[in-house]
Amino acid sequence: MTDKTAIRDAATVIVLRDRATTPRVLMGQRGSKAAFMPSMFVFPGGAVDPGDAEIPLAAPLPALCAGRISEGVAPEMAQILPAAAIRELWEETGLILGQPGTWDGAPDDWQGFAQAGFQPSASALQFVFRAITPPGRPRRFDARFFLVDAGEVANDLDDFGDNDEELEHLQWIPLSEVRQFKLPFITQVVLAEIAQRAADPSPPASVPFFSNRDEEQTFQRLHGRPMPQD
Repeated sequence: MTDKTAIRDAATVIVLRDRATTPRVLMGQRGSKAAFMPSMFVFPGGAVDPGDAEIPLAAPLPALCAGRISEGVAPEMAQILPAAAIRELWEETGLILGQPGTWDGAPDDWQGFAQAGFQPSASALQFVFRAITPPGRPRRFDARFFLVDAGEVANDLDDFGDNDEELEHLQWIPLSEVRQFKLPFITQVVLAEIAQRAADPSPPASVPFFSNRDEEQTFQRLHGRPMPQD
């Protein structure tokens, strides 16, 4: 029987700290009563909101990553998904990916971001992984994972006071210890990819894509398509 659960676009942010010495990633624990992945440790992220399409970015996603993220989908997703990623990181951790600047008319869920004196910027994000939630789950997402170096965060890396408390126990976890935590399967797969990339700041040659759109799981590599230059 075909799974009728709607698949929502989603964006996730992997913030990598101390990559040259003892690499650590920022993760938090979902509540025990959460409908999706209860009690699991995950990266900040969530579903795309309709308003993400209207968010002005001070700087876009790099062209290479934009081409790969747009493979097989509408080109505007190269703007919408990074905006969603930056918003989710801000909401769930209080961390800012942005450039200093005035932002007049910021939406309600971006007011704190704007009041801190920043405009959202996607220039430091790298698109590194895509995965669709398998059939049979209560919620399904077409999730794009973005990697960003912690040095690109504009505010205090250890101050999570402005987060919305959707994630509990926010902490920087060494990659060498992360397997001790309760992790979703796909998070384990992504972490293995990140561990291989920790020493290399350049974007990956191609992006892994676990597609579970139908009953059959397939693995693909996204090489991207040329994006128009301004």
